[in-house]
Amino acid sequence: MNPLAPTPAVRTALSVNVNKVALLRNTRHLGIPSVARAAEQCIAAGAHGITVHPRPDERHIRGSDVHELAALLKAYPGIEYNIEGNPLHNLMDFVRAVRPHQATFVPDSVAQFTSDHGWQLPADAERLRPLIAECQALGVRVSLFMDPLPEAMAHAAACGADRVELYTEGWASAFGTPQQAAVLARYTAAAEAALAAGLQVNAGHDLNQDNLTPFLAAVPGVAEVSIGHALIADALEAGYAATVQGYLRCIARAEP
Repeated sequence: MNPLAPTPAVRTALSVNVNKVALLRNTRHLGIPSVARAAEQCIAAGAHGITVHPRPDERHIRGSDVHELAALLKAYPGIEYNIEGNPLHNLMDFVRAVRPHQATFVPDSVAQFTSDHGWQLPADAERLRPLIAECQALGVRVSLFMDPLPEAMAHAAACGADRVELYTEGWASAFGTPQQAAVLARYTAAAEAALAAGLQVNAGHDLNQDNLTPFLAAVPGVAEVSIGHALIADALEAGYAATVQGYLRCIARAEP
């Protein structure tokens, strides 16, 4: 499987972020719940990929988890492994060691509570360009975490990125409010600009079973959604299998 190629056979792939499983595990010293077991159950239910975001303080995903999941996923050659993080901090060490299918560059500070903004382009371009090239030389696709700014997409392409991941907290916050249509239009325009620049489009952050379908129905060409917090929260009530299948139905309902 060529990691730089689009995910086959599906319009939008579902990658499950298992960070919150690790967060719960880390509150005790018993090794439960198991991050690897969560990944296996999500894959068995039909997820197309697994995402982790190992932060330098290991508040949830630990370095050992990154390597354990890499070993696990060797048994699932059709499942993509996406590692998120700041390439100026600890991400590149994992990319060099593990060589995931995709590295998602996120401009988080070391102590940042959660991802809350995208890269500033072209201001960040010179720092990112050699790191993108290094990933690609290792056979790793690069996605840049970006705000829905159409004018920034050509700059992302000029950096050499393969994809952008649209930061969707703005959509989630506007969903169900009078601002919903206007905010959604910005994401549509950003995706159109990315596609026109030759980029593929991912999306993630606060997507859930309520807001996912209308987002995908309006935003063209979304190759992958990465969903963690809401999906794991849903799984606490319904279980991994039923929850993953619910998200897959949300994706299917967006099909034209």
